Amino acid sequence: MRSTSPREAEQRSEPVTEASGRLAHVLGGPWLLTGHDGRLTAYVHVDGAVLRWTESAPGGRRWAGPDVLPAKDIDRLTVVQGQNRYAYLLGRRVRQRADGWTNVDIMYATQYQTGRPVTQWRSLGNPFKEIDRAVETGAPAGTVTSDGALHVCVPTGPGSVALRREDKRGRWEAWTQLQVSGCTDGPAPAATSSGLVEVLVPTRTAALQLRQSEPGGALVRGYDVPVPPLPGSVTALATAPGRLTHYLTDARGSGAVAIRAGSWPVPLGGNPGDGRIAAVRTTVDGFDCTVLAVRGADGTVHLGVCATEGEQAGFWWTGTGMVCTGDPALAADGHGRAVVAAVGADGRLAVARQEDGQGLTLGDWSLV
Repeated sequence: MRSTSPREAEQRSEPVTEASGRLAHVLGGPWLLTGHDGRLTAYVHVDGAVLRWTESAPGGRRWAGPDVLPAKDIDRLTVVQGQNRYAYLLGRRVRQRADGWTNVDIMYATQYQTGRPVTQWRSLGNPFKEIDRAVETGAPAGTVTSDGALHVCVPTGPGSVALRREDKRGRWEAWTQLQVSGCTDGPAPAATSSGLVEVLVPTRTAALQLRQSEPGGALVRGYDVPVPPLPGSVTALATAPGRLTHYLTDARGSGAVAIRAGSWPVPLGGNPGDGRIAAVRTTVDGFDCTVLAVRGADGTVHLGVCATEGEQAGFWWTGTGMVCTGDPALAADGHGRAVVAAVGADGRLAVARQEDGQGLTLGDWSLV
């Protein structure tokens, strides 16, 4: 691991790794992104920092890192990416005040190129100016439209959702409240290839859908899907030009579900645990396929595969035997192969890569 600067040391009171390489105080992740040059980058949120590993060459086995990216007072984090391939770190910063109250701000930092420095953390403020309401703001989620505009959603108070976004000139608009209620967890925003934003909002009885009719337009309430998402499970994947498929875990215990505009929900089965679903598209046996990764109820990484937008024709799950803590991540490497990353039971980051063979063939897990 590279040496730590005095500034970073001041911002972290505990070591980010132990002598054995085991990650200390993991708070979230991993997240796995593919850069402009085809190299993968993995991120893990630990106490006081974000750790970052970068492939030395596209599709190679060697990784550089971890680089230590300071994240002082960030208690919740996510990492998102758009078609511009920039990586956006979105965090919830919590700082104690001398009067006993707590300040909560939504923060973001940007990495423009693979392996390059990350910008300083910048504040997006809070949807509420009143401190007693501001503390109820939850973890941010985000998406990036095709023109590079970052959209950030947060759950606020008793079931509400707020949005702040950049306009077409890159200027931040004010926080606005979306027309939903009963939100039980963080909203899940996503952008289509045509630049339209969709937000799936989980409630106790349904998944609420909001969509834009034109780029930069208002988010309008659509049809509610009568499947209650398990908190934290929702993800979205572009499965056709201008179209998204949302994947989630049914809170009623019937497994994973695929949701797509204009179609009935499709049950996918499986036995996912309580984490998020990861999704990526890759080629399997010469066909365009969608691969999902979950931490199963047995604590191991499970993979599912189907023809893209062909869930009704069959969805096949397989276990990997890899015991993990937290949620696995998926990405396509510089050669288009699916790569899955997870923090193992030993507390170390590991990856496994798609190999040639019949069906979805996964190689051995290797430590990063």
